Amino acid sequence: MVVDPNVKLHDSVTASRSGKDEEEAKYFLGQKVELLEDIVNDGTYPHAKIGTLMMPKGSVGYIKDIGEFLQVIRVYEVHFFGTEMEVDIIGCREHELKLIEDGYVSEDILEQEAMDAHRKKMAKLNK
Repeated sequence: MVVDPNVKLHDSVTASRSGKDEEEAKYFLGQKVELLEDIVNDGTYPHAKIGTLMMPKGSVGYIKDIGEFLQVIRVYEVHFFGTEMEVDIIGCREHELKLIEDGYVSEDILEQEAMDAHRKKMAKLNK
């Protein structure tokens, strides 16, 4: 297998948070983000050659999920709409993204609002 020496590969030895990720997640579900650099296949996507452009710099998408790779690398699953790329959901690192719109609302806040609304409704019914 021939590997392009300019392609960054990640493994359990070299892949650490390396100061690029905050201790807590910087982005949350539903937030609109922009890519700060091209995303190329580093070998984690099995259906394309290593070095293949997966999503170009400047693409805009929404955080769909947050996970970890090798238990040390935070990966944001970003859904990019309206692209002509082969894949529209890409795993991105924190330093590869920039927040455009803050669409995040904490689930704790949403749950509290729902509970408050339910309590008000029940109070009216019990009068």
